[in-house]
Amino acid sequence: MKIEKVSIADAEELLAIYAPYVEETAISFEYEVPSVDEFRNRIEQISAKYPYIKAVVDGKIAGYAYAAGFKDRKAYDWSVETTIYIRKDCRQLGLGKALYENLEKLLKEMGILNMNACIASPAAESGHLTDDSYRFHKKMGFTLVGRFHNSGYKFGEWYDMIWMEKMIGEHEKDMPDVRFGQ
Repeated sequence: MKIEKVSIADAEELLAIYAPYVEETAISFEYEVPSVDEFRNRIEQISAKYPYIKAVVDGKIAGYAYAAGFKDRKAYDWSVETTIYIRKDCRQLGLGKALYENLEKLLKEMGILNMNACIASPAAESGHLTDDSYRFHKKMGFTLVGRFHNSGYKFGEWYDMIWMEKMIGEHEKDMPDVRFGQ
């Protein structure tokens, strides 16, 4: 396995990984799979400022992860929201751990202090969502900080959203600027 930076040319392969999450699960709250052009645009916008990485196994992309802005205010520069998707046939192989460890390293290098994850959580038993993402993030050192009840509706069911966080740097009084795009 190799961890590499995502490029615009990866859009179709990444979208093929993401599409089942949209079509079959409540992990993504999108109702429609975005077009390849929309996905290219997302890659371009996110990777201009933040790490966007992929795990490559036997020449194919097996998963990807990225960070994006937490909120659009200067005071939030040191915080990001993280995202990860693994190809269905590549789950439980350690790819998520490798991607998140690499993502955390890159974020630290650019001066990010807080990794945040907004995760869909089943309000009741669901065939479209498990608590696997919660368990993964907990294993990666994230802690639960809050739950929003019945905040997402998909497949005729209501889902909770949970927020998890991981502090990856020292919070000082005089912080240097984040090195976006590096």
